[in-house]
Amino acid sequence: MDSRPRLYLCTAFLCGVLLTLGFKDVYPDLERRFRRRRVPISSIAGAGLAPKDHIDLEDRTKKINEADRHVVEVGEGIEACVGNTPLFRIKSLSEETGCDILGKAEFLNGAGGSPKDRVALNMIKTAEEQGLLTPHSGDTIYEGTVGSTGISLATICRARGYLAHICMPSDQATEKSDLLLKLGAVVDRVPPAPIIDPMHFVNRARNLAADHTADPTRAGRGYFADQFENQANWQAHFDGTGPEIYQQCGGKIDAFVAGAGTGGTIAGVARFLKPKLPNLRVVLADPQGSGLFNRIKNGVMFDPLEREGTRRRSQVDTIVEGIGINRVTANFEAGRELIDDAIKVNDEEALAMARWLAEKDGMFVGSSSAVNCVAAARLARLSGPGQRIVTILCDSGTRHLSKFWTHAGDIGGRTDTKLSHILGD
Repeated sequence: MDSRPRLYLCTAFLCGVLLTLGFKDVYPDLERRFRRRRVPISSIAGAGLAPKDHIDLEDRTKKINEADRHVVEVGEGIEACVGNTPLFRIKSLSEETGCDILGKAEFLNGAGGSPKDRVALNMIKTAEEQGLLTPHSGDTIYEGTVGSTGISLATICRARGYLAHICMPSDQATEKSDLLLKLGAVVDRVPPAPIIDPMHFVNRARNLAADHTADPTRAGRGYFADQFENQANWQAHFDGTGPEIYQQCGGKIDAFVAGAGTGGTIAGVARFLKPKLPNLRVVLADPQGSGLFNRIKNGVMFDPLEREGTRRRSQVDTIVEGIGINRVTANFEAGRELIDDAIKVNDEEALAMARWLAEKDGMFVGSSSAVNCVAAARLARLSGPGQRIVTILCDSGTRHLSKFWTHAGDIGGRTDTKLSHILGD
């Protein structure tokens, strides 16, 4: 009898050990089953539904993939970054004038950072279609330019298998020629000269292209892009800039304001917009020293600064670069009859507007953009409130540091500039 309690105790201990080992193996499976039963209930409760409510599930994977296929588009090369630039309301000028003054941000073109990207790309494509250029053949594109067209050409030439040789006046901002060199272009900085001089930058580019083609020892051909006379210039803006502005404005535009160097932008945009908007006013913004103002106003190419003994420079007498000219070009003439009016802008007004835009809007623009904005603001004042005026913002002030912005100076902490101080009203 005395041994039975011990036997019972040992038996109970062994049973406890076996039960513990068995429960350890079975418990995880029980826990998983318990959790699976709780998840649907808690999810339904979290959705505000009763457990017995019926839920229909829909597979949307196919629909999402189809939508993505239409939205996602991958461009081919840097050329895909040219065009489709934003249009935005310039807040300070719009609020001061009571008009919507809209800036077409052409400085956001992704190759050379100006509207000349459109021109360079179209001139090259047109020459390729005509058999005048062959990629990766040693062909070299020659051009006479004050900078922006050369930068666009140098970029797109590299992208399409060509070399670029750029001739430019030596009095242009040095950062332009420095950038051209970084892009692999050959750069000739020539002294400013009249267009009748063989050493004028445009004539030199033309002659170099002809010499290249005639030289049997050199690879490829020389192609003179000829932006001033090449019809592919204004056509680029007829096909691109004009339709973009029309679409972005929903067809509601009262005036278009732009300067002219070659004349391609104002001619191409006017040729597209005028037939669609007969009441649209196209207004030329012309810097001091340029003869285009009188070409529009009086039918003659003349500027008072051209008088003997008054000229300070061999070219257009202004610190503004990129617009203004004293000769007739095919591109300007392509749209001249569609230009309704012209506004003259002097250097001091352009400098003051550049400072204003930096001070009021955080916009750091180049000299031609400043001229365009002065003309747009002046037109808004003359037209009265409620008008929608579109202008072109050509390039960044970073290309004008050594010249235009040296004259403009630093804005410092100023916030008190008045538009009336700029426009003189």
